[in-house]
Amino acid sequence: MTDETTAMERLLKVLGLEEPSEDRGHTYIQGEALYFPTGRVYGGQVIAQSVVAASKTVSPTRLPHSIHGYFIKAGDIHQDLLFDVESLRDGRSFSARRVNVTQSDGAILTAIASFQEHGQHGVEFSDPMPDGIPDPETLTSARELMQPYADQSPFARYYAEKSPFDIRHVTRTVMLGADKKSAANDSGKQMVWMRAAGQVDAPQIMHRAMLALGCDQIMLEPILRRAGLSLMTPGISYASIDHSMWWYRDIDINQWHLYVQDTPTAGHGRGLGAAKVYTQDGSLVAVMAQEAMIRVPEER
Repeated sequence: MTDETTAMERLLKVLGLEEPSEDRGHTYIQGEALYFPTGRVYGGQVIAQSVVAASKTVSPTRLPHSIHGYFIKAGDIHQDLLFDVESLRDGRSFSARRVNVTQSDGAILTAIASFQEHGQHGVEFSDPMPDGIPDPETLTSARELMQPYADQSPFARYYAEKSPFDIRHVTRTVMLGADKKSAANDSGKQMVWMRAAGQVDAPQIMHRAMLALGCDQIMLEPILRRAGLSLMTPGISYASIDHSMWWYRDIDINQWHLYVQDTPTAGHGRGLGAAKVYTQDGSLVAVMAQEAMIRVPEER
C-alpha cells in the first residue's frame, strides 16, 4: 500500500464520522482528528467534517451549497471531536443547519451550513478561467518539492509523505521561501492545481467536503506572497479565523482543479484570502474566502 493510498483511506475514514444519535432536537456525532504537524486540529478537516455531519440530518436529495464557519480556538489532534448539529430550517428548496464542534475544553468551531435540492434551475453564468495555464502534469508536485527537506521540517515531511492531495503550483510556491517579485509588485495572485492523491469512490457530499478540506492547505498563501513571507519565515505564527465556501457545481475530487487565488487586503495582523475553483475544462465549480491571523516577530 502506498503512502498516497494510506493517506486517502485515512482521510475518507475520518470524514465518514460515526453513527449519529439524537437528543432534545439535536443530533450528536463523534469524529476523529487527523494528524497535522502543528499538533492542532487542521481547520480544513473540521470544516469538511462539519459539512458531512450536517448532511447526515438532511434529505439525501439536498447537497451543501455553502458553509460559513468561525474557528473559536485550537483543537487537540489527540482528542476526538463532538459535532452537535442543530436543525434551523427545512424549506421547500433549502435546509439550514448549525454545527458546533467541541472537545474537552469547549468549542473549537461553530458553523452554519446550507443545503439545496439538487438539480434546480435558474440563472447561470460564471467568470472564465484564465487562458494559457500550464497543464498540471507539466509542473512539479509539492510532494517532490518538499521531499528533500522531509528530515528537516515536520511541515516538509507532511507535504512530502502524508498529504492526501497532489498540489502543483503554477506560480512559484511560498512553501520554501518568499516570493520577493510578487511582494515588490504588491500582488498576492497565485494559481494552484490540486486533486486527490489516490482514487476516491464516494458520494458527492464527500467530494464537496474534500474540496473544503483541500483548499485550506493553500488559502493562506496569497497573503504570505503579497507580504513577502513564506511558511518558513522564522518565528511566523498563523491561524485561520473563519472560512466561507460556496459550491455551484458537482465536484470530482479525482480530477484536477485550478485554484485562482488573490488577497485584497491585510491589516491588524489579519489577512483575507479568496479563491475561484475551476475544473480542467474551465467550469467554475466553487468560490471560497478565508481570513487568517498572521504574526511575525518585530525586528529589533
